[in-house]
Amino acid sequence: MLDFNKIKTQSAFGRLNLVTAENLLRPEKVSDIPDWDPPGFGELISRILAAKKNKRPIIFSMGAHVIKNGLSLYLIEMMKNGFITHVSSNGAGSIHDFELAFLGGTSEDVPTAIEDGSFGMWEETGLWMNDAIKAGAAKKIGYGESLAEYIDANQKKFPHKEICVLYRAHKLGIPCTYHIALGTDIIHQHPSADFAAIGYTSGEDFKKMCESVSQLDGGVFLNFGSAVIGPEVFLKALSISRNLGYKTFEITTANFDLIDLGDYTKKIGYDDPNCYYRPRKNIVNRPVSMGGRGFHFTVDHKISIPNLYKKLKREINS
Repeated sequence: MLDFNKIKTQSAFGRLNLVTAENLLRPEKVSDIPDWDPPGFGELISRILAAKKNKRPIIFSMGAHVIKNGLSLYLIEMMKNGFITHVSSNGAGSIHDFELAFLGGTSEDVPTAIEDGSFGMWEETGLWMNDAIKAGAAKKIGYGESLAEYIDANQKKFPHKEICVLYRAHKLGIPCTYHIALGTDIIHQHPSADFAAIGYTSGEDFKKMCESVSQLDGGVFLNFGSAVIGPEVFLKALSISRNLGYKTFEITTANFDLIDLGDYTKKIGYDDPNCYYRPRKNIVNRPVSMGGRGFHFTVDHKISIPNLYKKLKREINS
């Protein structure tokens, strides 16, 4: 078996980052974003506002590219305004968010780094995140909460913590959960990785996700670019909720991605490649088979999320 203790790491400081604190998209400049109002978007806005008014969950599930597209500040503003009550992501989402907090930048140049085996071998990212996760497992708390508590306890290491979604969610009392597939994340390459701790803390986050989903009747589940983890976790959490007798049928789901599904409401067979696209089945169609409505929007996150924020704010202020 390979000896992970022999893996060579290097400092993340001084690394070229494609995303930085300086080039994040800023909500105060949302007027610079082109207006986008496709069919169904207005109805989704109304359903989110109704969920907010009725104090129902508004769950924001995302792949890491939401952070890599520089949209952290939009998520923070949406949390502050009550438009997000639960944030959910994968391991990569936690890593990019955590790196922004201590480094003020994230997203290395993968095509060149993979050639010599240096890809992802960042000492601070791997060591600090794994230390946080191990400490969290010892306290029997979740993955997201473990990272936030580590940042809180080591604030001098994190001069950019105010642009960190998981940290700000923690401060606002909003669950921020991460659903981990072992072997998919760069911190799993680090010699300090404790897979038992990673599994335990992610398991605790799954329980938190199930709690939010169990209250979803009248609420909204939004998925931005998570093609596998988000849809699979949501479907299992929904099944658990219904198995335990929670009323979760009048729900709204919406998937935002670059995949064009055409008429996503019609049934398709196994001969259609779109049949294997998990968000279509696990978010847009199956969960609303007994009530509610599912939406799919084909658009870049840099357009969808600012427009979502802009239109929600406009309706609240009108």
